[in-house]
Amino acid sequence: MRTFKPYIKKYWKLFFLGLFFLTLEAGADLMQPMLMSRIINEGVLENNLDVTIQIGLTMLVVTAFGALAACTRNVLASYVSQNFGAALRQDLYQKIHRLTFTSIDKQNRASLITRLTNDVTQVQNFLNGTMRIFVKAPLICIGAIIMAINLNVQLSATFMVLIPIVFLIIFTVMRQTFPLFSKMQLALDGVNNRMREYLSGVRVVKAFNRYDYENSQFQDASGELADVSTNALKWSSLMGPGIALTLNLGIVFILWAGGQLVTTGATGVGEVIAFTTYTTQIAVALGMMSWVFTMFVRAKASAIRISEVFDEAEVESEMNNLEIQPKIKGAIAFENVNFSFGEGKENLTLQNISFDMMPGERLGIIGATGSGKTTLINLLMKFYQPDSGAIYMDGVDIRNITDATLREEIAVVPQRAVLFSGTILSNLQWGKAIASLEEIKEATQIASIDDFILSLEQGYESKIEQGGLNFSGGQRQRLAIARALIRKPAILILDDSLSAVDAHTEEKIKDGLANYPHPITQIVIAQKIASVATYDKILVIDKGQVVGIGTHEELLATSTIYQEIYESQIGKGGVKDGAK
Repeated sequence: MRTFKPYIKKYWKLFFLGLFFLTLEAGADLMQPMLMSRIINEGVLENNLDVTIQIGLTMLVVTAFGALAACTRNVLASYVSQNFGAALRQDLYQKIHRLTFTSIDKQNRASLITRLTNDVTQVQNFLNGTMRIFVKAPLICIGAIIMAINLNVQLSATFMVLIPIVFLIIFTVMRQTFPLFSKMQLALDGVNNRMREYLSGVRVVKAFNRYDYENSQFQDASGELADVSTNALKWSSLMGPGIALTLNLGIVFILWAGGQLVTTGATGVGEVIAFTTYTTQIAVALGMMSWVFTMFVRAKASAIRISEVFDEAEVESEMNNLEIQPKIKGAIAFENVNFSFGEGKENLTLQNISFDMMPGERLGIIGATGSGKTTLINLLMKFYQPDSGAIYMDGVDIRNITDATLREEIAVVPQRAVLFSGTILSNLQWGKAIASLEEIKEATQIASIDDFILSLEQGYESKIEQGGLNFSGGQRQRLAIARALIRKPAILILDDSLSAVDAHTEEKIKDGLANYPHPITQIVIAQKIASVATYDKILVIDKGQVVGIGTHEELLATSTIYQEIYESQIGKGGVKDGAK
Protein backbone atom coordinates (compact mmCIF):
# COMPACT_ATOMS: atom_id res chain seq x y z
CA MET A 1 0.00 0.00 0.00
CA ARG A 2 2.93 2.35 0.70
CA THR A 3 3.86 2.17 -2.98
CA PHE A 4 0.46 3.46 -4.07
CA LYS A 5 0.03 6.27 -1.51
CA PRO A 6 1.12 9.08 -3.89
CA TYR A 7 -1.47 8.00 -6.45
CA ILE A 8 -4.19 7.59 -3.83
CA LYS A 9 -3.43 11.08 -2.55
CA LYS A 10 -3.71 12.49 -6.06
CA TYR A 11 -6.94 10.83 -7.13
CA TRP A 12 -8.88 10.14 -3.92
CA LYS A 13 -11.27 13.07 -4.35
CA LEU A 14 -12.35 12.02 -7.83
CA PHE A 15 -12.44 8.41 -6.66
CA PHE A 16 -14.89 9.15 -3.87
CA LEU A 17 -16.89 11.46 -6.12
CA GLY A 18 -17.28 8.50 -8.44
CA LEU A 19 -18.37 6.34 -5.50
CA PHE A 20 -20.92 9.01 -4.58
CA PHE A 21 -22.57 8.76 -8.00
CA LEU A 22 -22.29 4.97 -7.81
CA THR A 23 -24.19 5.10 -4.49
CA LEU A 24 -26.92 7.18 -6.13
CA GLU A 25 -27.10 4.63 -8.93
CA ALA A 26 -27.35 1.76 -6.44
CA GLY A 27 -30.08 3.62 -4.53
CA ALA A 28 -32.08 4.02 -7.74
CA ASP A 29 -31.77 0.27 -8.43
CA LEU A 30 -32.90 -0.59 -4.90
CA MET A 31 -36.02 1.58 -5.20
CA GLN A 32 -37.33 -0.30 -8.25
CA PRO A 33 -38.62 -3.46 -6.49
CA MET A 34 -40.32 -1.37 -3.78
CA LEU A 35 -42.09 0.74 -6.43
CA MET A 36 -43.02 -2.40 -8.34
CA SER A 37 -44.56 -3.82 -5.16
CA ARG A 38 -46.68 -0.68 -4.79
CA ILE A 39 -47.83 -0.86 -8.41
CA ILE A 40 -49.03 -4.42 -7.87
CA ASN A 41 -50.62 -3.93 -4.45
CA GLU A 42 -52.01 -0.40 -4.80
CA GLY A 43 -52.61 -0.25 -8.53
CA VAL A 44 -53.14 -3.60 -10.20
CA LEU A 45 -54.85 -5.48 -7.35
CA GLU A 46 -56.95 -2.41 -6.48
CA ASN A 47 -57.74 -1.81 -10.18
CA ASN A 48 -56.57 1.80 -9.74
CA LEU A 49 -55.15 3.04 -13.07
CA ASP A 50 -54.21 6.50 -11.76
CA VAL A 51 -52.00 5.03 -9.01
CA THR A 52 -50.44 2.62 -11.49
CA ILE A 53 -49.55 5.47 -13.89
CA GLN A 54 -48.32 7.72 -11.07
CA ILE A 55 -46.00 5.11 -9.58
CA GLY A 56 -44.94 4.00 -13.07
CA LEU A 57 -43.86 7.54 -13.91
CA THR A 58 -41.97 7.69 -10.62
CA MET A 59 -40.15 4.49 -11.66
CA LEU A 60 -39.18 6.10 -14.98
CA VAL A 61 -37.84 9.21 -13.22
CA VAL A 62 -35.86 7.07 -10.76
CA THR A 63 -34.51 4.97 -13.66
CA ALA A 64 -33.44 8.09 -15.59
CA PHE A 65 -31.78 9.50 -12.46
CA GLY A 66 -29.92 6.21 -11.95
CA ALA A 67 -28.81 6.18 -15.61
CA LEU A 68 -27.46 9.75 -15.31
CA ALA A 69 -25.57 8.83 -12.15
CA ALA A 70 -24.19 5.73 -13.89
CA CYS A 71 -22.95 7.75 -16.88
CA THR A 72 -21.23 10.28 -14.60
CA ARG A 73 -19.68 7.49 -12.57
CA ASN A 74 -18.41 5.76 -15.76
CA VAL A 75 -16.71 8.95 -16.94
CA LEU A 76 -15.01 9.45 -13.57
CA ALA A 77 -14.00 5.78 -13.36
CA SER A 78 -12.40 5.88 -16.80
CA TYR A 79 -10.56 9.13 -16.08
CA VAL A 80 -9.23 8.05 -12.69
CA SER A 81 -8.24 4.51 -13.65
CA GLN A 82 -6.55 5.47 -16.93
CA ASN A 83 -4.60 8.36 -15.40
CA PHE A 84 -3.74 6.26 -12.34
CA GLY A 85 -2.41 3.50 -14.61
CA ALA A 86 -0.49 5.93 -16.82
CA ALA A 87 1.14 7.65 -13.81
CA LEU A 88 2.02 4.32 -12.18
CA ARG A 89 3.45 2.95 -15.41
CA GLN A 90 5.52 6.09 -15.99
CA ASP A 91 6.89 6.10 -12.43
CA LEU A 92 7.68 2.39 -12.67
CA TYR A 93 9.56 3.02 -15.91
CA GLN A 94 11.51 5.83 -14.28
CA LYS A 95 12.21 3.61 -11.26
CA ILE A 96 13.63 0.91 -13.52
CA HIS A 97 15.82 3.58 -15.13
CA ARG A 98 17.13 4.56 -11.69
CA LEU A 99 17.82 1.01 -10.52
CA THR A 100 21.39 0.09 -9.80
CA PHE A 101 22.92 -2.33 -12.25
CA THR A 102 23.08 -4.82 -9.40
CA SER A 103 19.30 -4.62 -9.02
CA ILE A 104 18.76 -4.85 -12.77
CA ASP A 105 21.07 -7.87 -12.97
CA LYS A 106 19.05 -9.53 -10.21
CA GLN A 107 15.77 -8.99 -12.08
CA ASN A 108 14.61 -10.95 -15.08
CA ARG A 109 14.28 -8.52 -18.00
CA ALA A 110 11.09 -10.20 -19.21
CA SER A 111 9.70 -9.97 -15.68
CA LEU A 112 10.28 -6.22 -15.64
CA ILE A 113 8.40 -5.91 -18.93
CA THR A 114 5.51 -7.97 -17.54
CA ARG A 115 5.34 -5.83 -14.41
CA LEU A 116 5.43 -2.66 -16.46
CA THR A 117 2.59 -3.82 -18.69
CA ASN A 118 0.41 -6.68 -17.47
CA ASP A 119 0.76 -6.10 -13.73
CA VAL A 120 0.03 -2.38 -14.01
CA THR A 121 -2.99 -3.23 -16.17
CA GLN A 122 -4.29 -5.63 -13.50
CA VAL A 123 -4.12 -2.91 -10.83
CA GLN A 124 -5.63 -0.36 -13.21
CA ASN A 125 -8.52 -2.70 -14.09
CA PHE A 126 -9.21 -3.35 -10.43
CA LEU A 127 -9.40 0.38 -9.74
CA ASN A 128 -11.71 0.86 -12.70
CA GLY A 129 -13.88 -2.02 -11.52
CA THR A 130 -13.95 -0.63 -7.99
CA MET A 131 -15.55 2.56 -9.28
CA ARG A 132 -17.95 0.63 -11.50
CA ILE A 133 -19.21 -2.55 -9.84
CA PHE A 134 -16.86 -3.59 -7.06
CA VAL A 135 -18.41 -1.13 -4.61
CA LYS A 136 -21.83 -1.24 -6.20
CA ALA A 137 -22.11 -4.99 -5.59
CA PRO A 138 -21.83 -4.83 -1.78
CA LEU A 139 -24.01 -1.70 -1.71
CA ILE A 140 -26.74 -3.51 -3.65
CA CYS A 141 -26.27 -6.62 -1.53
CA ILE A 142 -26.52 -4.81 1.82
CA GLY A 143 -29.25 -2.48 0.60
CA ALA A 144 -31.33 -5.35 -0.81
CA ILE A 145 -31.05 -7.24 2.47
CA ILE A 146 -32.23 -4.18 4.43
CA MET A 147 -35.11 -3.54 2.02
CA ALA A 148 -36.10 -7.21 2.08
CA ILE A 149 -36.11 -7.30 5.89
CA ASN A 150 -38.21 -4.15 5.89
CA LEU A 151 -40.69 -5.89 3.60
CA ASN A 152 -41.00 -9.19 5.47
CA VAL A 153 -39.08 -10.23 8.55
CA GLN A 154 -40.24 -13.87 8.35
CA LEU A 155 -38.94 -14.44 4.83
CA SER A 156 -35.73 -12.59 5.70
CA ALA A 157 -34.77 -15.41 8.04
CA THR A 158 -33.74 -17.28 4.89
CA PHE A 159 -30.74 -14.97 4.59
CA MET A 160 -29.41 -16.22 7.93
CA VAL A 161 -28.69 -19.52 6.17
CA LEU A 162 -27.80 -18.33 2.67
CA ILE A 163 -25.29 -15.55 3.41
CA PRO A 164 -22.89 -17.63 5.61
CA ILE A 165 -22.81 -20.37 2.95
CA VAL A 166 -22.02 -17.83 0.23
CA PHE A 167 -19.17 -16.25 2.19
CA LEU A 168 -17.76 -19.70 2.98
CA ILE A 169 -17.63 -20.40 -0.75
CA ILE A 170 -15.92 -17.05 -1.43
CA PHE A 171 -13.35 -17.54 1.36
CA THR A 172 -12.48 -21.06 0.22
CA VAL A 173 -11.95 -20.03 -3.39
CA MET A 174 -9.88 -16.95 -2.46
CA ARG A 175 -7.63 -19.04 -0.24
CA GLN A 176 -6.93 -21.43 -3.10
CA THR A 177 -6.57 -18.94 -5.93
CA PHE A 178 -4.24 -16.28 -4.47
CA PRO A 179 -1.04 -18.38 -4.67
CA LEU A 180 -2.13 -19.67 -8.08
CA PHE A 181 -2.54 -16.18 -9.51
CA SER A 182 0.92 -15.26 -8.19
CA LYS A 183 2.33 -18.32 -9.95
CA MET A 184 0.40 -17.35 -13.08
CA GLN A 185 2.22 -14.00 -13.28
CA LEU A 186 5.56 -15.78 -12.87
CA ALA A 187 4.60 -18.22 -15.62
CA LEU A 188 3.72 -15.24 -17.82
CA ASP A 189 7.22 -13.91 -17.12
CA GLY A 190 8.56 -17.22 -18.42
CA VAL A 191 6.57 -17.01 -21.66
CA ASN A 192 7.71 -13.42 -22.25
CA ASN A 193 11.30 -14.39 -21.52
CA ARG A 194 11.25 -17.29 -24.00
CA MET A 195 9.73 -15.07 -26.69
CA ARG A 196 12.19 -12.26 -25.99
CA GLU A 197 15.17 -14.62 -26.24
CA TYR A 198 13.84 -16.16 -29.44
CA LEU A 199 13.26 -12.81 -31.17
CA SER A 200 16.65 -11.43 -30.12
CA GLY A 201 18.43 -14.55 -31.38
CA VAL A 202 16.18 -15.51 -34.30
CA ARG A 203 19.07 -15.43 -36.79
CA VAL A 204 21.11 -17.82 -34.68
CA VAL A 205 18.10 -20.12 -34.27
CA LYS A 206 17.61 -20.29 -38.03
CA ALA A 207 21.33 -20.58 -38.75
CA PHE A 208 21.65 -23.61 -36.45
CA ASN A 209 18.28 -25.00 -37.52
CA ARG A 210 17.15 -25.10 -33.87
CA TYR A 211 13.53 -24.14 -34.40
CA ASP A 212 12.28 -27.46 -33.04
CA TYR A 213 14.27 -26.97 -29.84
CA GLU A 214 13.08 -23.39 -29.38
CA ASN A 215 9.52 -24.47 -30.16
CA SER A 216 9.81 -27.15 -27.49
CA GLN A 217 11.11 -24.62 -24.97
CA PHE A 218 8.27 -22.23 -25.76
CA GLN A 219 5.74 -25.05 -25.48
CA ASP A 220 7.07 -25.89 -22.02
CA ALA A 221 6.77 -22.27 -20.87
CA SER A 222 3.36 -21.85 -22.49
CA GLY A 223 2.21 -25.18 -21.08
CA GLU A 224 3.23 -24.15 -17.58
CA LEU A 225 1.24 -20.92 -17.95
CA ALA A 226 -1.75 -22.89 -19.25
CA ASP A 227 -1.59 -25.38 -16.37
CA VAL A 228 -1.36 -22.72 -13.67
CA SER A 229 -4.04 -20.60 -15.34
CA THR A 230 -6.33 -23.63 -15.65
CA ASN A 231 -5.96 -24.46 -11.96
CA ALA A 232 -6.59 -20.85 -10.93
CA LEU A 233 -9.58 -20.39 -13.21
CA LYS A 234 -10.93 -23.81 -12.25
CA TRP A 235 -11.24 -22.68 -8.66
CA SER A 236 -12.57 -19.29 -9.73
CA SER A 237 -15.19 -20.91 -11.94
CA LEU A 238 -16.58 -22.75 -8.92
CA MET A 239 -17.44 -19.52 -7.14
CA GLY A 240 -20.15 -18.14 -9.45
CA PRO A 241 -22.13 -21.36 -9.93
CA GLY A 242 -21.80 -22.22 -6.23
CA ILE A 243 -23.21 -18.87 -5.19
CA ALA A 244 -25.94 -19.01 -7.88
CA LEU A 245 -27.01 -22.51 -6.82
CA THR A 246 -27.19 -21.51 -3.15
CA LEU A 247 -29.25 -18.39 -3.81
CA ASN A 248 -31.53 -20.00 -6.38
CA LEU A 249 -32.39 -22.69 -3.84
CA GLY A 250 -33.13 -19.81 -1.47
CA ILE A 251 -35.41 -18.17 -4.06
CA VAL A 252 -37.31 -21.43 -4.53
CA PHE A 253 -37.84 -21.65 -0.78
CA ILE A 254 -38.90 -17.96 -0.63
CA LEU A 255 -41.48 -18.48 -3.39
CA TRP A 256 -42.89 -21.52 -1.58
CA ALA A 257 -42.91 -19.83 1.83
CA GLY A 258 -44.23 -16.59 0.32
CA GLY A 259 -47.07 -18.47 -1.30
CA GLN A 260 -48.01 -19.92 2.04
CA LEU A 261 -48.01 -16.42 3.61
CA VAL A 262 -50.16 -15.00 0.79
CA THR A 263 -52.63 -17.85 1.24
CA THR A 264 -53.00 -17.11 4.93
CA GLY A 265 -53.20 -13.36 4.26
CA ALA A 266 -50.04 -12.62 6.24
CA THR A 267 -48.50 -10.75 3.26
CA GLY A 268 -49.41 -9.52 -0.19
CA VAL A 269 -48.46 -10.69 -3.67
CA GLY A 270 -46.54 -7.47 -4.30
CA GLU A 271 -44.36 -8.01 -1.24
CA VAL A 272 -43.50 -11.55 -2.33
CA ILE A 273 -42.60 -10.38 -5.85
CA ALA A 274 -40.52 -7.49 -4.45
CA PHE A 275 -38.86 -9.82 -1.94
CA THR A 276 -38.01 -12.24 -4.74
CA THR A 277 -36.59 -9.36 -6.80
CA TYR A 278 -34.44 -8.24 -3.88
CA THR A 279 -33.21 -11.79 -3.45
CA THR A 280 -32.35 -11.86 -7.15
CA GLN A 281 -30.47 -8.57 -6.73
CA ILE A 282 -28.57 -10.12 -3.84
CA ALA A 283 -27.75 -13.12 -6.04
CA VAL A 284 -26.50 -10.89 -8.86
CA ALA A 285 -24.54 -8.71 -6.40
CA LEU A 286 -22.88 -11.71 -4.78
CA GLY A 287 -22.11 -13.10 -8.21
CA MET A 288 -20.39 -9.81 -9.05
CA MET A 289 -18.60 -9.90 -5.70
CA SER A 290 -17.23 -13.33 -6.55
CA TRP A 291 -15.72 -11.81 -9.68
CA VAL A 292 -14.58 -8.85 -7.57
CA PHE A 293 -12.67 -11.16 -5.27
CA THR A 294 -11.06 -12.88 -8.24
CA MET A 295 -9.94 -9.52 -9.64
CA PHE A 296 -8.78 -8.48 -6.19
CA VAL A 297 -6.60 -11.56 -5.85
CA ARG A 298 -5.03 -10.95 -9.25
CA ALA A 299 -4.57 -7.24 -8.55
CA LYS A 300 -3.02 -7.98 -5.15
CA ALA A 301 -0.52 -10.39 -6.71
CA SER A 302 0.35 -7.76 -9.33
CA ALA A 303 0.57 -4.97 -6.73
CA ILE A 304 3.08 -7.02 -4.73
CA ARG A 305 5.21 -7.55 -7.84
CA ILE A 306 5.11 -3.83 -8.66
CA SER A 307 6.05 -2.94 -5.08
CA GLU A 308 9.04 -5.31 -5.30
CA VAL A 309 10.45 -3.19 -8.12
CA PHE A 310 9.83 0.07 -6.25
CA ASP A 311 11.56 -1.43 -3.20
CA GLU A 312 14.69 -2.31 -5.16
CA ALA A 313 17.80 -0.27 -4.53
CA GLU A 314 18.33 2.56 -6.96
CA VAL A 315 21.26 4.71 -7.87
CA GLU A 316 22.01 7.00 -4.96
CA SER A 317 20.66 10.50 -5.44
CA GLU A 318 23.23 13.13 -6.11
CA MET A 319 24.67 14.80 -3.03
CA ASN A 320 23.58 18.42 -2.76
CA ASN A 321 26.70 19.58 -0.95
CA LEU A 322 29.17 18.72 -3.71
CA GLU A 323 31.40 21.46 -4.95
CA ILE A 324 30.98 22.28 -8.63
CA GLN A 325 33.57 20.20 -10.46
CA PRO A 326 35.71 21.81 -13.14
CA LYS A 327 35.62 20.34 -16.63
CA ILE A 328 37.16 16.87 -16.54
CA LYS A 329 40.61 16.72 -18.15
CA GLY A 330 40.91 12.93 -18.23
CA ALA A 331 43.43 11.88 -15.56
CA ILE A 332 42.36 8.48 -14.16
CA ALA A 333 43.62 6.50 -11.18
CA PHE A 334 42.50 3.19 -9.65
CA GLU A 335 43.75 2.51 -6.12
CA ASN A 336 43.42 -1.01 -4.68
CA VAL A 337 39.96 -1.51 -6.18
CA ASN A 338 38.12 -4.72 -5.31
CA PHE A 339 34.74 -5.71 -6.71
CA SER A 340 32.47 -8.72 -6.85
CA PHE A 341 29.00 -9.39 -8.22
CA GLY A 342 26.39 -10.82 -5.87
CA GLU A 343 26.02 -10.63 -2.14
CA GLY A 344 28.47 -13.26 -1.01
CA LYS A 345 31.58 -11.46 -2.25
CA GLU A 346 33.50 -14.72 -1.92
CA ASN A 347 34.95 -14.62 -5.43
CA LEU A 348 36.20 -11.18 -6.38
CA THR A 349 35.72 -10.22 -10.02
CA LEU A 350 38.43 -7.57 -9.67
CA GLN A 351 41.22 -7.77 -7.08
CA ASN A 352 43.52 -4.95 -5.98
CA ILE A 353 43.33 -3.08 -9.27
CA SER A 354 45.77 -0.17 -9.27
CA PHE A 355 46.97 1.92 -12.20
CA ASP A 356 46.92 5.53 -13.38
CA MET A 357 47.01 7.47 -16.62
CA MET A 358 47.47 11.10 -17.52
CA PRO A 359 45.15 13.26 -19.67
CA GLY A 360 45.62 12.51 -23.36
CA GLU A 361 47.27 9.14 -22.80
CA ARG A 362 46.15 6.03 -24.65
CA LEU A 363 45.65 2.89 -22.57
CA GLY A 364 45.08 -0.54 -24.04
CA ILE A 365 43.58 -3.32 -21.95
CA ILE A 366 44.32 -6.94 -22.85
CA GLY A 367 43.08 -10.09 -21.19
CA ALA A 368 41.21 -13.33 -21.66
CA THR A 369 37.44 -13.41 -21.94
CA GLY A 370 35.91 -13.02 -18.48
CA SER A 371 39.04 -11.57 -16.93
CA GLY A 372 37.19 -8.41 -15.78
CA LYS A 373 38.03 -5.89 -18.51
CA THR A 374 34.48 -4.64 -19.08
CA THR A 375 33.75 -4.70 -15.35
CA LEU A 376 36.62 -2.28 -14.84
CA ILE A 377 35.00 0.13 -17.31
CA ASN A 378 31.62 -0.28 -15.62
CA LEU A 379 33.19 0.82 -12.33
CA LEU A 380 34.72 3.85 -13.98
CA MET A 381 31.27 4.80 -15.30
CA LYS A 382 29.77 4.35 -11.79
CA PHE A 383 27.45 1.62 -13.04
CA TYR A 384 28.65 -0.32 -10.00
CA GLN A 385 30.37 0.71 -6.78
CA PRO A 386 33.68 -0.88 -5.71
CA ASP A 387 33.59 -3.09 -2.63
CA SER A 388 36.75 -1.36 -1.49
CA GLY A 389 39.38 0.96 -2.85
CA ALA A 390 38.77 4.16 -4.80
CA ILE A 391 38.69 5.49 -8.35
CA TYR A 392 39.85 9.04 -9.02
CA MET A 393 39.18 11.40 -11.89
CA ASP A 394 41.55 14.38 -12.03
CA GLY A 395 42.43 13.61 -8.41
CA VAL A 396 38.78 13.62 -7.24
CA ASP A 397 37.09 10.47 -5.96
CA ILE A 398 34.37 9.76 -8.53
CA ARG A 399 31.95 9.14 -5.67
CA ASN A 400 32.13 12.92 -5.18
CA ILE A 401 31.41 13.63 -8.84
CA THR A 402 27.82 13.62 -9.98
CA ASP A 403 26.83 10.91 -12.44
CA ALA A 404 25.74 13.55 -14.95
CA THR A 405 29.09 15.38 -14.80
CA LEU A 406 31.08 12.17 -15.09
CA ARG A 407 29.13 10.65 -17.95
CA GLU A 408 28.93 13.92 -19.83
CA GLU A 409 32.71 13.77 -20.25
CA ILE A 410 33.03 10.04 -20.92
CA ALA A 411 31.90 8.41 -24.17
CA VAL A 412 31.65 4.63 -24.24
CA VAL A 413 31.29 2.42 -27.27
CA PRO A 414 30.17 -0.95 -25.87
CA GLN A 415 31.23 -4.33 -27.13
CA ARG A 416 27.84 -4.80 -28.77
CA ALA A 417 27.00 -1.61 -30.64
CA VAL A 418 23.45 -0.50 -29.86
CA LEU A 419 21.48 1.52 -32.40
CA PHE A 420 17.91 2.71 -32.01
CA SER A 421 14.98 2.83 -34.40
CA GLY A 422 15.02 6.06 -36.38
CA THR A 423 17.50 7.56 -38.80
CA ILE A 424 21.29 7.62 -38.96
CA LEU A 425 21.16 11.30 -38.00
CA SER A 426 18.90 10.76 -34.98
CA ASN A 427 21.23 8.02 -33.73
CA LEU A 428 24.31 10.19 -34.17
CA GLN A 429 22.59 13.02 -32.30
CA TRP A 430 22.37 10.81 -29.22
CA GLY A 431 25.96 11.91 -28.74
CA LYS A 432 25.02 15.57 -28.94
CA ALA A 433 21.50 16.71 -29.74
CA ILE A 434 22.57 20.11 -31.11
CA ALA A 435 25.62 18.89 -33.05
CA SER A 436 26.31 20.87 -36.20
CA LEU A 437 26.70 19.24 -39.60
CA GLU A 438 30.44 19.96 -39.47
CA GLU A 439 30.77 18.18 -36.13
CA ILE A 440 28.83 15.20 -37.44
CA LYS A 441 30.96 14.97 -40.59
CA GLU A 442 34.16 15.25 -38.54
CA ALA A 443 33.09 12.37 -36.30
CA THR A 444 31.94 10.14 -39.17
CA GLN A 445 35.19 10.73 -41.05
CA ILE A 446 37.27 9.68 -38.05
CA ALA A 447 35.03 6.63 -37.59
CA SER A 448 35.50 5.85 -41.31
CA ILE A 449 31.74 5.65 -41.91
CA ASP A 450 31.16 8.90 -43.85
CA ASP A 451 31.64 7.38 -47.32
CA PHE A 452 29.14 4.64 -46.54
CA ILE A 453 26.53 7.11 -45.26
CA LEU A 454 26.87 9.34 -48.32
CA SER A 455 26.56 6.33 -50.61
CA LEU A 456 23.05 5.70 -49.28
CA GLU A 457 20.17 7.20 -51.25
CA GLN A 458 18.85 9.14 -48.24
CA GLY A 459 22.24 9.76 -46.65
CA TYR A 460 21.96 10.79 -43.01
CA GLU A 461 18.17 10.43 -43.18
CA SER A 462 18.44 6.70 -44.00
CA LYS A 463 16.26 4.57 -41.76
CA ILE A 464 17.67 2.32 -39.06
CA GLU A 465 15.61 -0.69 -38.07
CA GLN A 466 15.29 -1.76 -34.45
CA GLY A 467 18.71 -2.72 -33.16
CA GLY A 468 20.32 -1.61 -36.44
CA LEU A 469 19.67 -5.01 -38.00
CA ASN A 470 19.70 -3.54 -41.52
CA PHE A 471 23.40 -2.73 -41.09
CA SER A 472 26.39 -5.00 -40.75
CA GLY A 473 28.23 -5.45 -37.46
CA GLY A 474 31.13 -3.30 -38.65
CA GLN A 475 28.81 -0.53 -39.82
CA ARG A 476 27.02 -0.52 -36.48
CA GLN A 477 30.33 -0.32 -34.62
CA ARG A 478 31.54 2.61 -36.71
CA LEU A 479 28.26 4.48 -36.30
CA ALA A 480 28.53 3.93 -32.53
CA ILE A 481 32.09 5.29 -32.56
CA ALA A 482 30.98 8.37 -34.52
CA ARG A 483 28.13 8.91 -32.07
CA ALA A 484 30.62 8.86 -29.19
CA LEU A 485 33.05 11.24 -30.89
CA ILE A 486 30.34 13.83 -31.59
CA ARG A 487 30.25 14.49 -27.84
CA LYS A 488 33.89 15.64 -27.92
CA PRO A 489 34.47 13.71 -24.68
CA ALA A 490 37.44 14.08 -22.41
CA ILE A 491 37.64 10.28 -22.23
CA LEU A 492 36.81 7.80 -24.99
CA ILE A 493 36.34 4.13 -24.13
CA LEU A 494 36.21 1.49 -26.85
CA ASP A 495 35.18 -1.86 -25.40
CA ASP A 496 36.34 -4.27 -28.11
CA SER A 497 34.49 -1.97 -30.51
CA LEU A 498 36.59 -2.69 -33.59
CA SER A 499 36.17 -6.45 -33.61
CA ALA A 500 33.81 -6.42 -36.61
CA VAL A 501 35.85 -4.15 -38.90
CA ASP A 502 38.61 -5.20 -41.27
CA ALA A 503 42.28 -4.50 -40.53
CA HIS A 504 42.52 -1.64 -43.04
CA THR A 505 39.48 0.16 -41.62
CA GLU A 506 40.74 -0.39 -38.08
CA GLU A 507 44.03 1.28 -38.97
CA LYS A 508 42.18 4.26 -40.49
CA ILE A 509 40.11 4.66 -37.32
CA LYS A 510 43.21 4.37 -35.11
CA ASP A 511 45.01 6.99 -37.18
CA GLY A 512 41.99 9.28 -36.98
CA LEU A 513 41.85 8.91 -33.21
CA ALA A 514 45.61 9.46 -32.90
CA ASN A 515 45.17 12.78 -34.74
CA TYR A 516 41.93 13.70 -33.02
CA PRO A 517 41.76 17.53 -32.97
CA HIS A 518 40.48 17.74 -29.39
CA PRO A 519 42.29 16.61 -26.19
CA ILE A 520 41.11 13.08 -25.41
CA THR A 521 42.12 10.23 -23.12
CA GLN A 522 41.60 6.85 -24.76
CA ILE A 523 40.95 3.47 -23.18
CA VAL A 524 40.69 0.59 -25.63
CA ILE A 525 39.78 -2.96 -24.68
CA ALA A 526 41.02 -5.31 -27.35
CA GLN A 527 41.52 -8.98 -28.05
CA LYS A 528 44.38 -8.42 -30.47
CA ILE A 529 47.70 -7.01 -29.33
CA ALA A 530 48.01 -5.37 -32.75
CA SER A 531 45.14 -3.06 -31.83
CA VAL A 532 46.99 -1.52 -28.87
CA ALA A 533 50.67 -2.25 -29.49
CA THR A 534 51.51 1.41 -30.19
CA TYR A 535 49.64 2.78 -27.16
CA ASP A 536 51.29 4.65 -24.29
CA LYS A 537 50.40 1.90 -21.81
CA ILE A 538 48.97 -1.58 -21.98
CA LEU A 539 47.19 -3.10 -18.97
CA VAL A 540 47.19 -6.90 -18.83
CA ILE A 541 44.40 -8.42 -16.73
CA ASP A 542 44.12 -12.07 -15.81
CA LYS A 543 41.45 -13.53 -13.52
CA GLY A 544 40.54 -10.07 -12.22
CA GLN A 545 44.11 -9.03 -11.37
CA VAL A 546 46.59 -6.70 -13.03
CA VAL A 547 49.46 -8.95 -14.06
CA GLY A 548 51.32 -6.45 -16.19
CA ILE A 549 51.40 -2.79 -17.16
CA GLY A 550 53.71 -0.94 -19.49
CA THR A 551 54.49 -0.40 -23.14
CA HIS A 552 54.42 -3.21 -25.69
CA GLU A 553 58.18 -3.64 -25.52
CA GLU A 554 58.26 -3.59 -21.71
CA LEU A 555 55.54 -6.22 -21.44
CA LEU A 556 57.24 -8.48 -23.96
CA ALA A 557 60.28 -8.37 -21.71
CA THR A 558 58.54 -8.69 -18.32
CA SER A 559 55.05 -10.26 -18.60
CA THR A 560 54.75 -14.00 -19.14
CA ILE A 561 51.02 -13.83 -19.87
CA TYR A 562 51.52 -11.02 -22.39
CA GLN A 563 54.25 -13.06 -24.06
CA GLU A 564 51.87 -16.03 -24.31
CA ILE A 565 49.16 -13.87 -25.89
CA TYR A 566 51.70 -12.39 -28.26
CA GLU A 567 53.06 -15.77 -29.31
CA SER A 568 49.57 -17.22 -29.82
CA GLN A 569 48.61 -14.33 -32.08
CA ILE A 570 51.75 -14.50 -34.18
CA GLY A 571 50.59 -17.91 -35.34
CA LYS A 572 47.26 -16.35 -36.35
CA GLY A 573 48.73 -13.46 -38.27
CA GLY A 574 48.77 -11.15 -35.29
CA VAL A 575 51.48 -8.73 -34.16
CA LYS A 576 54.80 -9.09 -35.86
CA ASP A 577 58.08 -8.05 -34.50
CA GLY A 578 57.87 -4.94 -36.59
CA ALA A 579 55.04 -3.73 -34.35
CA LYS A 580 57.53 -3.13 -31.65
